[in-house]
Amino acid sequence: MERLNTCSLREKEVINLCDGTRLGCPEDFEVNVCDGRIVAIIVPRPSGFLGLSHCNDLIIPWQKIECIGEDAILVRLLEADLCRADQRKKKRSFF
Repeated sequence: MERLNTCSLREKEVINLCDGTRLGCPEDFEVNVCDGRIVAIIVPRPSGFLGLSHCNDLIIPWQKIECIGEDAILVRLLEADLCRADQRKKKRSFF
């Protein structure tokens, strides 16, 4: 099994296989502290003044990743998955 570090994952572009959309590159990761596994990748979706606010970050569960290649991370996200990601983000919000 090939191992990757988070630095190399951050350099790969995330592409949705459902519609071919380029979602950007992962900026952060959610980790299960009990077993040390990555449970989600977080792709920023800038919004606000000059795109400086990242309150619309896309949280992609690890189970939605189909393939990690040399240049890209292929995910399969349906429209319903994107809505669930937005709802999950709202639950995590502290404000």
